[in-house]
Amino acid sequence: MKKTALSRLILSPIQWFRKIRGFRLVYTPLLAIVLFTAVMGIILGTLHLQEKNQQEAALFRELSFAKQRIQTRFASNLDALTTINREVAASEDQAKLKQIAREQADELVSNNHEVIKIIWLNNLSQRQWVAPTETNKTDWITKTQNDQLINSSLASTIELSRVTSRAAFSPFISLNLPGDEPISAERKIVFWQVVPNIISGEIVGYLAALYTTQGILDIIPGDLKSYYRFTLITDNEKVLAISSDKGTPKRAFSNQTSLDIGVLSPNITLRIDTYPPPTNLTFRMLIGVVLGLCVFVIWSLWSVLKQMQVRQEAEASLRTETSFRNAMENSTPVGIRAHDMQKRITYVNRAFCEMTGWSSEELMGLTPPFPFWPDSRRDELIEKMNRALQSGISDGMKIGIEGAILKRDGTLIQTRTFIAPLINEKGKQTGWVTSLIDISEPKKIREELAASQERFTTVLEGLDAAVSVVSLETDELLFANRFYRENFGNDSKGHFQLAQQEKKIDTLHNIAQDFQDYIHDGIPTSFLYQESESEDIQLTDGSNKWFEVRRRFIPWVDGHLAQLLIATDITARKAAEEQARQQEERMQFTSRLTTMGEMASSLAHELNQPLSAISNYCMGVAKRLDGNLDPTVSKEILPALEKASEQAHRAGTIIQRIRGFVKRSEPQRKESNIGEIINDAVGLVEIEAHRHRLSIQSEIAENLPVVNLDPVLILQVVVNLLKNALDSVREAYPLSSRWSAPPVRIRTDLDTSIFPAMLRIQVTDAGGGIAENALERIFEPFFSTKSDGMGMGLNICRSIIESHHGRLWATNVQDSEQTRLAGCTFTILLPLESPETKSHV
Repeated sequence: MKKTALSRLILSPIQWFRKIRGFRLVYTPLLAIVLFTAVMGIILGTLHLQEKNQQEAALFRELSFAKQRIQTRFASNLDALTTINREVAASEDQAKLKQIAREQADELVSNNHEVIKIIWLNNLSQRQWVAPTETNKTDWITKTQNDQLINSSLASTIELSRVTSRAAFSPFISLNLPGDEPISAERKIVFWQVVPNIISGEIVGYLAALYTTQGILDIIPGDLKSYYRFTLITDNEKVLAISSDKGTPKRAFSNQTSLDIGVLSPNITLRIDTYPPPTNLTFRMLIGVVLGLCVFVIWSLWSVLKQMQVRQEAEASLRTETSFRNAMENSTPVGIRAHDMQKRITYVNRAFCEMTGWSSEELMGLTPPFPFWPDSRRDELIEKMNRALQSGISDGMKIGIEGAILKRDGTLIQTRTFIAPLINEKGKQTGWVTSLIDISEPKKIREELAASQERFTTVLEGLDAAVSVVSLETDELLFANRFYRENFGNDSKGHFQLAQQEKKIDTLHNIAQDFQDYIHDGIPTSFLYQESESEDIQLTDGSNKWFEVRRRFIPWVDGHLAQLLIATDITARKAAEEQARQQEERMQFTSRLTTMGEMASSLAHELNQPLSAISNYCMGVAKRLDGNLDPTVSKEILPALEKASEQAHRAGTIIQRIRGFVKRSEPQRKESNIGEIINDAVGLVEIEAHRHRLSIQSEIAENLPVVNLDPVLILQVVVNLLKNALDSVREAYPLSSRWSAPPVRIRTDLDTSIFPAMLRIQVTDAGGGIAENALERIFEPFFSTKSDGMGMGLNICRSIIESHHGRLWATNVQDSEQTRLAGCTFTILLPLESPETKSHV
């Protein structure tokens, strides 16, 4: 007996496998342990690799930041030294400005820890002043007996700067400093930077700055140096400076990069080393793996027992559920039938039998076409069924399929059928389940409502006005006719846009709430059906359409308040009114132009006589002084008087041309050299350019042909364009930085890209450009972008060029990144031959 019991407990592996193969959850603990171990190993490796990558990325990012800080500081120091050079050169005879330059040098030394001293030397390498002023306390170079080494390195650097005419750096200088000096660690290794002071191509002096390599590391923020060690080394791995003497651990990461502190600078490499903090991440993760594995195994074993218990309970619940579903199917008025994969009926409920008049025994096993289908619609119903069974539970089946059933007594019933696939416990489809609803009476009601709705909408759809109704509680579009949908879409945005009530939604909601309170209290709502006065509304969506809008409040079919709006398109009428208004403005504008022409003619007549008198007086004074003055004085005064007389005569000629232009006379053409006209224009405007610290650069192509034109009028156009370009640059650059402003460029050449070739004049500035909305209007009369401008300069210039049968236009210049305006170019095209010359040929 005991042997039999023991044999039952001690089963062979095959018997155990056969016994537990139906319970897959028994394998869960073993599978969980294997998977968990593999996943944890992958996670540990991934975390270690990710931590390493993050440290390397952070190391490279901080090294790049430190490199940028150092290079930016050297660039800033070079700019400061260049500025001091300019101040020293400009203050040669001015003691106050010279003192300012020296104060700037003192400030540069005090604010930059890497700069020890700054020395100004003349062109003979003789020291003029030192910043800061050397005293017995600060002159540490002489005290440490390194002055000869320092001075020889400075002399060689000055020679290199003189030869190259640019800033130069000396090699690194290792000083012999006593160990007890407090500055020995900071100034152990130094080097010079020499910046030449060049004026008109000649070197007038040098500005030398003494740098310390240890001070360069002070540029790096202290918080970075607390986490990383920075080292400056040369090409031969010589250490120039180090931020900390603390050693790095074996697992430290390192990276290095070269520093570019100047064109003629020695090679410097910046190295960074990490101090990785101690971590016990691996140990903690291993503990977590062990604990998690134990918890997972216990949970797995518990889940097996729990699932067995749940399965027994589920079987009992399934029996109860089956009984409940059978009772529910027998009590529902919805007909239910089931089909197998061959479309045979495998199940029908009581409601379906009552709906067809056939018993379940008669219906079981039938295939399409079924006897309860009307004979006239059998083909249609077979096609619908096949299409529905192929689509399964797609979106089309959510609304069902309309069909018909012919009862055994001959009564026809309209039905709606819903189909769903029948899936077994293995997830495989074994057939379909269909449910049928009797819709005979609802369908009759819908048909009557549809006919009434069709009559109503036919009238509204035929209107040439937008009709819309919007709920004031939900802002939902309740109704919209054809005209509204074509113009505003299928939402309520167009309704509120026509009503101009985008900002009054809360007010409309309050009106709707008051309406509900009035209905609840039995108070009559007198504001209903009261039509508002018509308003002319212009849309702001870019279409510029006008509508005559009428609106009123109405109660909707659900008892809530709604707003009815009728909008008639009056765009054509508004366009006619706008055209009439613009015609009136054109007449007023023409009257202003006529008045201005008369004023210009009178002004030219009045100014001509004083200009002639100025010219005559200047010539008379020149003749009286000729021969009566000292030759040296005469050589300076007489040409000035002659030029004044010439300019007065030129001004009179310009006024005569303006007067002739106002009278619509043709230009007085003659064979002219365009290069001379450009040079004269540059000479007239250059004085004003220098006064504002600006410059003009002219580029005149060689071998330009002689052109038949009016030189005075063309000179007037070029001078006007140059002055406008100078004004644009002057507004874009403040007075303190105009020395770095690009010059205004005027270029003259032949445009051979068109036929026949034309003479091209281009004036380009580096100002702020012209706004896109003003670029097309700058040539209009009385339009100006300047606060004190009259708006006639460019209009007159274009008229002069067009009178020469040429063209004048403006284009903006973008910067290299195409992100902002970087200036403007005015282009003039003039024909090489005038129409009169062509006619004579």
